[in-house]
Amino acid sequence: MSTAIPRLITAMVDQSYRGWRGYGLAVISVGACVALRSALEPFGQFYYLPMVPAAVVTALLSRPGPTGLAIALSIAVNVSLVPREGLTDTVVNATLFLAVSWLLAELCWAQRRIQRRAGALARTLAGRNAVLDTVLAAVPVVILDRAGRVRRLTPAAAVLFGVTNEAAAGSPFSQLIDDFDLRELETDGADCLAGTDAREWRGRRPDGRPLLLNLQVGVTAKPAGGDDYAAVCLTDVTQTRAATTRALELDAQLNRVWRLNSLGQMAATIAHELNQPLSAAASYMHASQRDIERAGPLGESAGRTLDLAKAQVLRAGGIIRRMRDLLATGSAALEVQRVSSMIEDLRPALRLLGRDAGIDVAIDVDNSADVVLAERIQFQQAVINLVRNAIEAAAPMPEPVVVISGRRTSEGYEISVEDNGPGIPANDIESVLRPMMTSKANGMGLGLSVTRTIVEGHGGALRVDRSALGGAAFLIRLPQEERAA
Repeated sequence: MSTAIPRLITAMVDQSYRGWRGYGLAVISVGACVALRSALEPFGQFYYLPMVPAAVVTALLSRPGPTGLAIALSIAVNVSLVPREGLTDTVVNATLFLAVSWLLAELCWAQRRIQRRAGALARTLAGRNAVLDTVLAAVPVVILDRAGRVRRLTPAAAVLFGVTNEAAAGSPFSQLIDDFDLRELETDGADCLAGTDAREWRGRRPDGRPLLLNLQVGVTAKPAGGDDYAAVCLTDVTQTRAATTRALELDAQLNRVWRLNSLGQMAATIAHELNQPLSAAASYMHASQRDIERAGPLGESAGRTLDLAKAQVLRAGGIIRRMRDLLATGSAALEVQRVSSMIEDLRPALRLLGRDAGIDVAIDVDNSADVVLAERIQFQQAVINLVRNAIEAAAPMPEPVVVISGRRTSEGYEISVEDNGPGIPANDIESVLRPMMTSKANGMGLGLSVTRTIVEGHGGALRVDRSALGGAAFLIRLPQEERAA
């Protein structure tokens, strides 16, 4: 009953009568009130009182014009039907009815304005609530109490953490966010609660998927005794951080490729320019050999040394020519070679490499079934690179050891270069063969990369492992001659 009257008034206000219908409403209302007055005549003289509803109803449902008509008709009917003592009594009663009816009409019109304003505010509030519900459905937000326990999650927050609202309600928020402490944020000051904390938080999911979040924390405006104390807005930056990391990696790779390209151009230029001085040096050494031969037995030792030097100069020229051909054609001219013969030819050079470090490089190569397809000088250069690295690694040891061994396996012929140095850390084994990767202060990170390129150009593979001697072991696996063909 208490809500029926406001609803009736609202319905009446919504059905507003305008134009001729308002005046018709005034006439009908006055007629109904006259009928009501006639029905009440047996019980007493009511004069203007039964006519008041005509003015009120017309004011509620129409405008001032029809309302004035209803009041005027009510006065006219009352004057014509009720005898008065005199003109003064008639005028006074009509004036009082006019004042009271118009006051009631003003109240009705004020009620209508208030009702329209309330309706507009209700529609605005409903629209804002709809927008807020839409935002909360799309934005991850968690409502906390003063103790930092979860009150409720928005659907987006529930999906983000992979939990349901019912399962998370009542649990500490620190179970979803590592190291989260609402009291600590309050202690740190208003900046954290205003959302200016730039820290990245690590979230927890049941499936273990990594989750990086930015938090914006705000305290609600409710009194201290309210259950909802703080609202936490979450921003998932996991994909952003992964994309940033990937972009940095790609930038580093691009920089490495650019440096390699520059080094390739420089190497091609050097290869072209060094051919002439090396050829001239070989010619001068050949002429010196002829002069030493004329000296007789006294020059035999110097002649042998000069012959070794000339062989190395010619070998250097051959390396440059073959590397230039490799750059030009992208492939090496492979021929049938014996591994034992190629390594045996390196013995003088290996002796010179180990002499300065006080290391005698041991060679243990099985010469049975060691026929492979190889480019002789390139293969020898790959072995020289590995031995040089092994000597540098073993040199600081009290008893340095470097061993070259070769054995036939089921997958081909395998040559290993091992040392008893400190070895290669497990984290670096995968990257040590990449270009520009070096642990030496003055290294360029190209030796092992070039060696790998040479081996793969032979159809083989180069890998790194731990040596039984305690250091590193570099293994070259080449296919057998029939398999390579």
